[in-house]
Order: sequence, then structure tokens, then C-alpha cells
Amino acid sequence: MYAEFEDRLAAAVAAGKIAGAVALTADRDGVTYQTAAGRRAQGDEAAMTPDTIFWIASMTKAVASVAALQLVERGKLSLDAPLDDLLPDLAGLPVFDHQTADGAWTMRVAKRAPTLRELLTHTAGFGYGFIDARIDPWVAQAGTTGGTRAWHRQPLLFDPGEGWAYGIGTDWVGIAVEAASGQRLDAYLAEHVFAPLGMVDTAFALTAPQQARLAGMHARTPDGLLAPFPFAMPVGEVLSAGGGLHSTAHDYGRFLRFLLGDGAPLLSAATMAELARVQTGALRAGAWTACAQHLSLDVDLFPGMLTGWGLTGLINPEPSANGRSAGSLAWAGLGNTYYWADPAAGKAGLILTQSLPFGDPVVLDLFAALERCAYAA
Repeated sequence: MYAEFEDRLAAAVAAGKIAGAVALTADRDGVTYQTAAGRRAQGDEAAMTPDTIFWIASMTKAVASVAALQLVERGKLSLDAPLDDLLPDLAGLPVFDHQTADGAWTMRVAKRAPTLRELLTHTAGFGYGFIDARIDPWVAQAGTTGGTRAWHRQPLLFDPGEGWAYGIGTDWVGIAVEAASGQRLDAYLAEHVFAPLGMVDTAFALTAPQQARLAGMHARTPDGLLAPFPFAMPVGEVLSAGGGLHSTAHDYGRFLRFLLGDGAPLLSAATMAELARVQTGALRAGAWTACAQHLSLDVDLFPGMLTGWGLTGLINPEPSANGRSAGSLAWAGLGNTYYWADPAAGKAGLILTQSLPFGDPVVLDLFAALERCAYAA
């Protein structure tokens, strides 16, 4: 049933287009398909195996979002109240205003602090430096250090609620989880998400045995092949709820089965139903033009479709060309890791690789083939 995907995967590995990959599909009852191919790193003898650990980057966002929604259900957080009472750092945020003749940007104060719903849906106004060219120069001038709360108090691209921009808002979701729960984010997730789901290899900081199973990062070279790219996600003052986790296909597949509605009691039935509702209205979500093409290519996973953002990730309001139903949940990680969860059809899948830039056509082609095979099975 998965012959098309396996043929494409074997060809990509043989041609040096990817070092290796792990892929998995699942339904509500369990794993329906899993494979591993290639090496954990280009030039390394270690074979890619199903228990290989990957930096899953922005696949962290859905996990942290579920944690925040748990606290909403417990009355510890509100979706729609401004968060500056809980997080004073969000009060009086600067907003990029207009560009002067010398190319500099003036600032003004935001009309109000963002809400949790806006942070979850990327409508708070925060951006990423690899997408918006104004951010990194501002950070450099401010002299803040990555991973600190001060670094995260970046200018907004627009007032909260007045646009869509992919950015560091989910990191602030993690900070809100800590403030509302009284627990460090890693401890909260371990107790309230990972343990109930049996996710034993998902963490911000890896143990020595886990580090030995970590896949290496790569960079795409001009000839279309890959070269090793030294990379390690720092663990600092702020644990990145937007991109800090490492995981395995098995662990994240367990999380995807929860998103399918397999009965794992992490959220109420009402909240689970709300996950598949577009929260961003007529705003187009989930696509961008990148300004740092060594980190991300221009991205549009559903050209021509008015994709929206839900409380955990991207939502396609129409059926995909490869099989998934309208209202499916999906997203990805910067190192070219991708997933989908289709509650209507009860099918989910993921592919894990480690390379930059994001939006790699080779990996996206493999992911599309995996999806086609899952729906043909």
C-alpha cells in the first residue's frame, strides 16, 4: 500500500537528497505504518531507526497549545482577556510604525496587550526574524540575548488582532502556562501531556542515551545535496513553547492519535471540537515570503486555498489534493518535519527529517506521497 512512498524515499536517500527519514501513519487505534530509511546524519554510519530522536521545532506549538487549553478549562487562563495582568512584560509593547528616509523604523505603543487566543493563532502581532527583515536588526540594536524574556519582548508587526503573522507568540503561550500553573514548562508538559500519552522520548533537554539517538542537522547545498550543519537547540531562561522540543515518530504519533480523538482525556469534548474551527476568519494563515532563505524558503502548503489557523495549528477548509479532509489539523518544524491529523477520516501521519531550509521540495514531495498512500490504504 505504501509502495509509492517507499520508492520515492529510497530514491531520495540513494541520490543524497536526504540523509534519512522516519515516517509514520496512524488511526485512532494505533500505528498503521512506520518506516525508517537512510542514516541519522550524512557521512555517519548510524542507521536511521524508528526510535531516532529529532528536533521537532514548531511541532512543539501544538503540544504547548494543548497545555494552555488545559489551563483554560481549569479556569487558570482565559482565551480572550488581555494577558498583561498575568504577564506584565506584555504591557505597552512597541509596534513598528513607519519607515523613515534613512530606512529606520519608528515605534509606537500597542493599543492593548495580546490575548491567549491571539498568541495561539498568530494574530498577536509577533513575528520571526527569518520572515520579517525588521526584527533581527531591532534585536541586535536592543542587545538582548536569545532565550531570555527580554529577547522575547520584541516589537509587534501590527496591533493585536489586526493581522496574521507567524512568530514567537507561542513562546509567550509557554510563559503563560508557567505563570498560571506555577510549574516550569517542561515539568508541566511531562506531568499533564507526556505521561498521560506515554510520550517517553519527548523533551527540551535530552539525556545522554537520548542524545546518542539524535539525528544530525543538515543544510541544502547549491548542488541540491546536503552537508552536515552543526546545530543544538539551547535551553535557557525561556523554554521555547514555539520550537524547543525533541521527539520521536512514535511519541509524536501518539500525540497525533490524541488529536484524532482516540479518547485520551487531555481536553474536554467541547474543546476537542473547537480545535478544528478556524479562528482567523478571513485572514490567510500559514503562508509567508521568507527574508532568510538559508533558514526557510517561501512557504505556501495549500496554494490558492484560504487556509486558516486554529487553536493548535494550520487548518485546511477544503479537502487536500492528496486525501485529507476539510478541517484537518497540520503543521511542521523548521528542520523539515511535517504532520497532519484528520479527525473526520481518523487518519494522521508525519515525516521527520533534519535539514535546512524549511519548505524543502524534496521532503514536501515525500510527505505528499505518504499522505496519498495513507488514504489509499
